[in-house]
Amino acid sequence: MARVTDAPKVVTANRLQDGAVVWLDRAGVWSTNVAEAEVHAEATGTEAALAVARASAARQEVVEPYAIDVVVTEGAAPQPVKVREQIRAAGPSIDAIPVGFAA
Repeated sequence: MARVTDAPKVVTANRLQDGAVVWLDRAGVWSTNVAEAEVHAEATGTEAALAVARASAARQEVVEPYAIDVVVTEGAAPQPVKVREQIRAAGPSIDAIPVGFAA
């Protein structure tokens, strides 16, 4: 079971079309940029965003939406707290095309 914290949260998922990590923005649109994610300071905002995300999952736009804790600093993008989420926010950790592969 996930631990509940009072930290601000953003909603994330993976886009079903290509597997990209995406973040839910204020307009309820998925973005590949964590800086565009809507930050929720209260549980009611997080739950409302998760409802939007679950509807998107039901339409098979994304898979497995969930909320993560972030640190918010003035003038900076929200920073995920956990290392796993920091890696997801930074993008792929390996090249998609192996070295020596002729495209």
